[in-house]
Amino acid sequence: MDVKGLKEIAAQVRRDIVRMVHGVQSGHPGGSLGCTDYMVALYFDIMKYDTNFKMDGKGEDIFFLSNGHISPVFYSVLARAGYFPISELATFRKLNSRLQGHPTTHEHLPGVRIASGSLGQGLSVASGAALAKKLNNDDRTVYSLHGDGELQEGQNWEAIMFAAHHKIDNLIATIDVNGQQIDGPTNKVMGLGSLEEKFKAFGWHVLSIDGNDMEDVVKGLNAAKAASGKGKPVCILMHTIMGKGVKFMEGTHEWHGIAPNDKQLEEAMTLLPSTLGDY
Repeated sequence: MDVKGLKEIAAQVRRDIVRMVHGVQSGHPGGSLGCTDYMVALYFDIMKYDTNFKMDGKGEDIFFLSNGHISPVFYSVLARAGYFPISELATFRKLNSRLQGHPTTHEHLPGVRIASGSLGQGLSVASGAALAKKLNNDDRTVYSLHGDGELQEGQNWEAIMFAAHHKIDNLIATIDVNGQQIDGPTNKVMGLGSLEEKFKAFGWHVLSIDGNDMEDVVKGLNAAKAASGKGKPVCILMHTIMGKGVKFMEGTHEWHGIAPNDKQLEEAMTLLPSTLGDY
Protein backbone atom coordinates (compact mmCIF):
# COMPACT_ATOMS: atom_id res chain seq x y z
CA MET A 1 0.00 0.00 0.00
CA ASP A 2 1.25 3.50 -0.80
CA VAL A 3 1.86 6.14 1.84
CA LYS A 4 -1.34 8.02 0.98
CA GLY A 5 -3.41 4.90 1.60
CA LEU A 6 -1.60 4.21 4.87
CA LYS A 7 -2.28 7.76 6.05
CA GLU A 8 -5.99 7.36 5.27
CA ILE A 9 -6.17 4.20 7.36
CA ALA A 10 -4.20 5.85 10.17
CA ALA A 11 -6.68 8.75 10.28
CA GLN A 12 -9.57 6.30 10.68
CA VAL A 13 -7.72 4.26 13.30
CA ARG A 14 -7.20 7.42 15.32
CA ARG A 15 -10.95 8.09 15.13
CA ASP A 16 -11.58 4.54 16.32
CA ILE A 17 -9.23 5.00 19.29
CA VAL A 18 -10.88 8.16 20.55
CA ARG A 19 -14.40 6.81 20.05
CA MET A 20 -13.62 3.50 21.77
CA VAL A 21 -12.15 5.17 24.85
CA HIS A 22 -14.92 7.76 24.98
CA GLY A 23 -17.60 5.07 24.65
CA VAL A 24 -16.75 3.47 28.00
CA GLN A 25 -14.99 6.47 29.60
CA SER A 26 -11.98 4.25 30.15
CA GLY A 27 -8.76 3.40 28.36
CA HIS A 28 -5.45 4.76 27.14
CA PRO A 29 -5.71 7.14 24.17
CA GLY A 30 -2.34 8.94 24.39
CA GLY A 31 0.10 6.18 23.54
CA SER A 32 -2.39 4.58 21.15
CA LEU A 33 -2.58 7.75 19.06
CA GLY A 34 1.20 8.13 19.11
CA CYS A 35 1.80 4.58 17.83
CA THR A 36 -0.91 4.59 15.16
CA ASP A 37 1.35 5.25 12.17
CA TYR A 38 3.69 2.40 13.15
CA MET A 39 0.88 -0.09 13.69
CA VAL A 40 -0.80 0.79 10.40
CA ALA A 41 2.44 0.56 8.43
CA LEU A 42 3.27 -2.77 10.07
CA TYR A 43 -0.05 -4.47 9.33
CA PHE A 44 -0.93 -2.86 6.01
CA ASP A 45 2.48 -2.75 4.34
CA ILE A 46 5.33 -4.56 6.12
CA MET A 47 4.24 -7.83 7.72
CA LYS A 48 3.28 -11.00 5.88
CA TYR A 49 0.52 -12.75 7.83
CA ASP A 50 -2.66 -14.79 7.56
CA THR A 51 -5.89 -13.49 9.10
CA ASN A 52 -6.96 -17.13 9.42
CA PHE A 53 -5.32 -16.90 12.81
CA LYS A 54 -3.22 -19.71 14.24
CA MET A 55 -1.52 -19.24 17.58
CA ASP A 56 1.80 -20.80 16.52
CA GLY A 57 2.31 -18.31 13.67
CA LYS A 58 4.32 -20.78 11.60
CA GLY A 59 5.39 -19.45 8.24
CA GLU A 60 4.24 -15.89 8.89
CA ASP A 61 5.53 -12.70 10.45
CA ILE A 62 4.20 -12.25 13.98
CA PHE A 63 3.80 -9.29 16.30
CA PHE A 64 3.82 -8.94 20.09
CA LEU A 65 2.47 -5.86 21.87
CA SER A 66 4.36 -5.42 25.12
CA ASN A 67 2.85 -2.11 26.26
CA GLY A 68 -0.59 -3.67 26.36
CA HIS A 69 -2.41 -0.62 27.68
CA ILE A 70 -2.41 0.81 24.13
CA SER A 71 -4.89 -1.90 23.20
CA PRO A 72 -7.22 0.55 21.38
CA VAL A 73 -4.78 0.98 18.49
CA PHE A 74 -4.04 -2.75 18.44
CA TYR A 75 -7.72 -3.71 18.28
CA SER A 76 -8.57 -1.12 15.64
CA VAL A 77 -5.72 -2.21 13.38
CA LEU A 78 -6.50 -5.92 13.82
CA ALA A 79 -10.15 -5.34 12.97
CA ARG A 80 -9.46 -3.17 9.95
CA ALA A 81 -6.83 -5.67 8.75
CA GLY A 82 -9.52 -8.37 8.74
CA TYR A 83 -8.87 -10.41 11.88
CA PHE A 84 -12.38 -9.85 13.28
CA PRO A 85 -15.44 -7.68 12.45
CA ILE A 86 -14.92 -3.92 12.70
CA SER A 87 -18.29 -3.67 14.45
CA GLU A 88 -16.81 -5.53 17.43
CA LEU A 89 -14.81 -2.39 18.29
CA ALA A 90 -18.02 -1.09 19.86
CA THR A 91 -17.63 -3.70 22.63
CA PHE A 92 -14.27 -2.35 23.84
CA ARG A 93 -13.84 -2.80 27.63
CA LYS A 94 -17.44 -3.91 28.10
CA LEU A 95 -18.55 -6.94 30.10
CA ASN A 96 -18.03 -10.24 28.25
CA SER A 97 -16.17 -8.50 25.42
CA ARG A 98 -13.15 -10.09 23.76
CA LEU A 99 -11.65 -6.59 23.63
CA GLN A 100 -10.45 -6.24 27.21
CA GLY A 101 -8.60 -3.17 28.46
CA HIS A 102 -5.33 -5.07 28.17
CA PRO A 103 -5.12 -7.84 25.55
CA THR A 104 -5.62 -11.33 26.93
CA THR A 105 -5.62 -14.78 25.38
CA HIS A 106 -8.46 -16.64 27.08
CA GLU A 107 -11.02 -14.74 24.97
CA HIS A 108 -9.28 -16.19 21.89
CA LEU A 109 -9.29 -12.88 20.04
CA PRO A 110 -7.63 -13.43 16.63
CA GLY A 111 -4.29 -11.65 16.36
CA VAL A 112 -3.48 -11.70 20.08
CA ARG A 113 -0.75 -14.17 21.08
CA ILE A 114 0.10 -13.02 24.62
CA ALA A 115 -1.57 -11.28 27.53
CA SER A 116 0.22 -7.98 28.02
CA GLY A 117 -1.38 -6.33 30.99
CA SER A 118 1.88 -6.44 32.93
CA LEU A 119 4.59 -4.27 31.41
CA GLY A 120 8.17 -5.32 30.72
CA GLN A 121 7.51 -8.88 29.56
CA GLY A 122 7.03 -8.58 25.81
CA LEU A 123 10.66 -8.64 24.76
CA SER A 124 11.25 -11.91 26.60
CA VAL A 125 8.34 -13.52 24.74
CA ALA A 126 9.35 -12.03 21.39
CA SER A 127 12.92 -13.26 21.84
CA GLY A 128 11.70 -16.76 22.58
CA ALA A 129 9.34 -16.79 19.60
CA ALA A 130 12.07 -15.51 17.28
CA LEU A 131 14.51 -18.12 18.54
CA ALA A 132 11.88 -20.82 17.99
CA LYS A 133 11.48 -19.67 14.37
CA LYS A 134 15.25 -19.96 13.86
CA LEU A 135 15.31 -23.45 15.37
CA ASN A 136 12.38 -24.49 13.15
CA ASN A 137 14.01 -23.03 10.01
CA ASP A 138 11.10 -20.58 9.70
CA ASP A 139 12.47 -17.58 7.83
CA ARG A 140 9.78 -15.11 8.89
CA THR A 141 10.31 -12.15 11.26
CA VAL A 142 9.13 -11.39 14.79
CA TYR A 143 8.16 -7.77 15.55
CA SER A 144 7.47 -6.27 18.97
CA LEU A 145 6.49 -2.88 20.37
CA HIS A 146 7.48 -1.50 23.78
CA GLY A 147 6.99 1.73 25.70
CA ASP A 148 10.06 3.66 26.77
CA GLY A 149 8.77 3.78 30.35
CA GLU A 150 8.59 -0.01 30.58
CA LEU A 151 12.32 -0.21 29.90
CA GLN A 152 12.72 0.87 33.51
CA GLU A 153 11.94 -2.76 34.37
CA GLY A 154 14.94 -5.05 34.64
CA GLN A 155 13.49 -8.03 32.80
CA ASN A 156 13.86 -6.09 29.54
CA TRP A 157 17.63 -5.88 29.91
CA GLU A 158 17.91 -9.61 30.53
CA ALA A 159 16.00 -10.17 27.28
CA ILE A 160 18.12 -7.61 25.45
CA MET A 161 21.26 -9.41 26.57
CA PHE A 162 19.75 -12.82 25.74
CA ALA A 163 18.75 -11.84 22.19
CA ALA A 164 22.19 -10.48 21.37
CA HIS A 165 24.03 -13.45 22.89
CA HIS A 166 21.99 -15.93 20.88
CA LYS A 167 22.22 -13.83 17.70
CA ILE A 168 18.45 -13.65 17.35
CA ASP A 169 18.65 -11.62 14.17
CA ASN A 170 15.06 -12.24 13.05
CA LEU A 171 13.76 -10.00 15.84
CA ILE A 172 12.85 -6.34 15.28
CA ALA A 173 11.92 -4.59 18.53
CA THR A 174 10.52 -1.06 18.37
CA ILE A 175 10.61 1.31 21.35
CA ASP A 176 7.98 4.04 21.48
CA VAL A 177 10.13 6.92 22.68
CA ASN A 178 7.51 9.51 23.62
CA GLY A 179 9.14 10.56 26.88
CA GLN A 180 5.91 10.12 28.87
CA GLN A 181 4.50 7.57 31.29
CA ILE A 182 1.55 7.45 33.66
CA ASP A 183 3.29 9.39 36.48
CA GLY A 184 4.93 12.04 34.30
CA PRO A 185 7.88 12.53 31.94
CA THR A 186 10.20 9.52 31.89
CA ASN A 187 13.24 11.70 32.58
CA LYS A 188 11.65 12.74 35.88
CA VAL A 189 10.25 9.36 36.93
CA MET A 190 13.47 7.49 36.15
CA GLY A 191 15.71 8.70 33.36
CA LEU A 192 16.66 6.19 30.67
CA GLY A 193 19.85 7.85 29.45
CA SER A 194 20.86 7.15 25.85
CA LEU A 195 18.84 4.18 24.63
CA GLU A 196 20.87 4.15 21.43
CA GLU A 197 24.14 3.75 23.30
CA LYS A 198 22.66 1.15 25.64
CA PHE A 199 21.24 -1.08 22.91
CA LYS A 200 24.45 -0.82 20.91
CA ALA A 201 26.48 -1.71 24.00
CA PHE A 202 24.32 -4.82 24.42
CA GLY A 203 25.09 -5.85 20.83
CA TRP A 204 22.02 -4.70 18.91
CA HIS A 205 21.75 -2.95 15.56
CA VAL A 206 19.96 0.35 16.24
CA LEU A 207 17.90 2.63 13.99
CA SER A 208 16.01 5.84 14.79
CA ILE A 209 12.83 7.04 13.08
CA ASP A 210 10.13 9.70 13.33
CA GLY A 211 7.18 7.56 14.39
CA ASN A 212 4.62 10.16 13.36
CA ASP A 213 5.88 10.56 9.79
CA MET A 214 4.39 7.71 7.75
CA GLU A 215 7.06 7.88 5.08
CA ASP A 216 9.82 7.67 7.67
CA VAL A 217 8.06 4.81 9.48
CA VAL A 218 7.84 2.73 6.30
CA LYS A 219 11.41 3.60 5.36
CA GLY A 220 12.63 2.71 8.85
CA LEU A 221 10.80 -0.61 8.98
CA ASN A 222 12.20 -1.57 5.58
CA ALA A 223 15.68 -0.59 6.75
CA ALA A 224 15.20 -2.77 9.83
CA LYS A 225 14.20 -5.70 7.62
CA ALA A 226 17.31 -5.13 5.50
CA ALA A 227 19.48 -5.13 8.63
CA SER A 228 18.00 -8.36 9.99
CA GLY A 229 19.59 -11.73 9.33
CA LYS A 230 23.06 -10.38 9.89
CA GLY A 231 23.82 -11.73 13.34
CA LYS A 232 22.26 -9.00 15.49
CA PRO A 233 18.73 -8.30 16.74
CA VAL A 234 17.41 -4.97 15.50
CA CYS A 235 16.06 -2.11 17.64
CA ILE A 236 14.06 0.78 16.23
CA LEU A 237 13.95 3.86 18.45
CA MET A 238 10.68 5.40 17.34
CA HIS A 239 10.23 9.01 18.42
CA THR A 240 6.55 9.88 18.78
CA ILE A 241 4.26 12.47 20.34
CA MET A 242 1.78 11.10 22.86
CA GLY A 243 -1.74 11.92 21.67
CA LYS A 244 -0.61 12.63 18.09
CA GLY A 245 -3.41 13.92 15.88
CA VAL A 246 -5.57 15.36 18.65
CA LYS A 247 -4.02 18.72 19.50
CA PHE A 248 -5.32 19.02 23.04
CA MET A 249 -3.94 15.58 23.89
CA GLU A 250 -0.50 15.97 22.38
CA GLY A 251 2.76 15.85 24.32
CA THR A 252 1.52 15.34 27.86
CA HIS A 253 1.27 12.35 30.19
CA GLU A 254 -2.11 13.63 31.35
CA TRP A 255 -3.76 11.81 28.42
CA HIS A 256 -1.95 8.54 29.13
CA GLY A 257 -5.03 6.94 30.63
CA ILE A 258 -8.10 9.20 30.69
CA ALA A 259 -11.08 9.45 28.36
CA PRO A 260 -12.41 12.52 26.53
CA ASN A 261 -15.81 13.91 27.45
CA ASP A 262 -18.55 14.54 24.87
CA LYS A 263 -17.29 18.00 23.91
CA GLN A 264 -13.71 16.78 23.62
CA LEU A 265 -14.85 13.86 21.47
CA GLU A 266 -16.60 16.24 19.10
CA GLU A 267 -13.47 18.39 18.86
CA ALA A 268 -11.27 15.35 18.28
CA MET A 269 -13.49 14.13 15.45
CA THR A 270 -13.11 17.45 13.64
CA LEU A 271 -9.33 17.08 13.92
CA LEU A 272 -9.40 13.54 12.50
CA PRO A 273 -11.31 13.59 9.20
CA SER A 274 -11.67 10.24 7.44
CA THR A 275 -13.55 8.83 4.47
CA LEU A 276 -13.33 5.18 5.48
CA GLY A 277 -16.29 5.10 7.85
CA ASP A 278 -16.68 4.67 11.60
CA TYR A 279 -17.76 1.40 13.20
